[in-house]
Amino acid sequence: MSTSTRRSPSARTGLPVRILRGGAAALASFLGFLVLAIVLGAYFPAIPKAGVIGPVLGGQYPFHIALIALVAAVLAGLAWRGGLVRWGRTVTVITTLCTVGALAIGAIQFQAARSAGTDVSLGQAFTELGYPAVRPDATETYASPGGKPLKVDAYLPKKKPGKKVPAVVLAHSGGFHTFDKSDLRGTGRWLADHGVAVFAVDYRLARPGHPTWDKAPQDLVSALSWVRENADGYGVDGSRISLGGMSAGGTLAMNTAYRLHNGTIEAPEGTATPAPPASVIGFYPGTDVTEMWKDDVAGTREAAELYTGGTPQQYPDRYREVSPASDIRAGLPRTLLVVGDRDRSARPGTITDFGDALRKKGVPTRVEELPFAEHAFDDAYGSLTAQTSRQILLDFLTEDAR
Repeated sequence: MSTSTRRSPSARTGLPVRILRGGAAALASFLGFLVLAIVLGAYFPAIPKAGVIGPVLGGQYPFHIALIALVAAVLAGLAWRGGLVRWGRTVTVITTLCTVGALAIGAIQFQAARSAGTDVSLGQAFTELGYPAVRPDATETYASPGGKPLKVDAYLPKKKPGKKVPAVVLAHSGGFHTFDKSDLRGTGRWLADHGVAVFAVDYRLARPGHPTWDKAPQDLVSALSWVRENADGYGVDGSRISLGGMSAGGTLAMNTAYRLHNGTIEAPEGTATPAPPASVIGFYPGTDVTEMWKDDVAGTREAAELYTGGTPQQYPDRYREVSPASDIRAGLPRTLLVVGDRDRSARPGTITDFGDALRKKGVPTRVEELPFAEHAFDDAYGSLTAQTSRQILLDFLTEDAR
């Protein structure tokens, strides 16, 4: 047979095979681009756009990203074998490297979790992608400023006769103007199952024209007072009640606790001012609201202005009053600070510096920096960073009993 009558393998390929090959190539290209952006962003947060999504997705879901990258590598390999040699080989190599990179993130986080004493559940890491569907044991009204009830969700350990448990009052995140106490349900139930009573509280949220810089801290004072008054009924040890929160809630908790200690905040009229909490917790908090305004990262400027009612130039005293950095003194309650090493708004260096400033005043302070973790790293309940942070929090709340 003449060579002119021979057909190449690609020419002999039928239409269905070519369609499948093209589909595999297209899907591999899309998935490959996606995982490349995520993995590169996770390792190099300075990359525009990729550095935003990478730490969030790569940091919370490294095993899912690895699985997607592996699927893309298989599809690219099929396209390679089907005749798209250069393209298929290139995408196969890239997605294989992305698979390895994502698994490396998971391995580093796994090691950090084990070092923190976490009983790691890889099943949770794969299946618990958001907040779990759990309910509080009780929901009560702890205060009614201006006639508007403020609620608290109680997550309680099983009662043991003659034994009282430590407790923590937690304030939710949301930039002082959004979200609610239900965001804390996963943490609340887990801590309760491990012997710590949790009281997740709502507080007055800021909105345009209605700042809450002078109201939300008062709400946390009222919440702490309510928990102290009801400690016996809930089986809580009144000497081991802590105050904490996430993001803006952490800022509020630290500001309120330190001001209670320093005597610069009191309970609303008609209510006894409670004793300061036994300890304070700030998960990825803002330590200086003026710096939040200056940085203007991921909505921090908007949050600061809504909360205070204006800019630092307009209301310097308000900004100073609501910033935990303004209240660093000797004798403050021991403090736990937890932040992700990829956090753009509560920068790790800022949190570390704040912790150092507390230590210089003799305040027992623990700072934990979680690898490949962005702001709100515990939103994915089952993620390794969330599991690690819960263990760190539990150890901090119970260590005085050991």
